[in-house]
Parts: sequence; structure tokens; C-alpha cells
Amino acid sequence: QVQLVESGGGLVQAGGSLRLSCAASGRTFTHYPMGWFRQAPGKEREFVAGISGTGSYTDYVDSVRGRFTISKDNAKNTMYLQMNSLNPEDTAVYYCAARPGRIVISRTAAEYESWGQGTQVTVSS
Repeated sequence: QVQLVESGGGLVQAGGSLRLSCAASGRTFTHYPMGWFRQAPGKEREFVAGISGTGSYTDYVDSVRGRFTISKDNAKNTMYLQMNSLNPEDTAVYYCAARPGRIVISRTAAEYESWGQGTQVTVSS
């Protein structure tokens, strides 16, 4: 099993930046893809970005492409989401997720087995 703990959320003004972190423990970090999802009040959880086990491949939803960057530090067993040019529509609880035993990045929340507790990101206008 994989245990995940997010950190780095907070309140920021529109146009600002935040970096989220997701510390993983359990299985070998380079062996499975991971992703970031977010859920705003009254909305379904949506895919934001994904990264392969080695970090060689990434995927982004169109609304964040060019503003957000997903990365991972395999030596620290930590995944990151650098968020720039934030706008109020980015306000949500952000979750990191992992697909132990899988190879391919997925945009479907149900295909992720392990989840963190979530961290709140609030962008004021």
C-alpha cells in the first residue's frame, strides 16, 4: 500500500503562486504513476495533472496547462505541483493520488487506489 500526505495549500491572491507537496511512503516511489486532482464545492473531483513513475511523462488538463507544473523528486519520495498565475477558478481542495501496480497515467479518479487527505487552496480576486 501507499500512504500519501499533502501539504502547501493556503490563501493566495489572484495571479499568485503556490507549491503543493505530496509525500509518499509504502511502495517504491518510482514504480507507479501519480496524479493531482481537485474538488470545488458542489462539483465533482477533477483531474489536474499526472506524472509517470519515473517522471518522464506528464499530462495536464487544458485549464492548467502552461500555468501548473507537476514534478517528482524520487530521492525524497515526494511529488509536487507548482501552481502559477492562479485565479479564483482554481479554488478547491487538492488531492494527490497514486496507482500502485499500474504503469499508465490516468485522468479517472476511480482508477487511483491511494489518496491523500487533501489540502485547501483558496484564490481571492
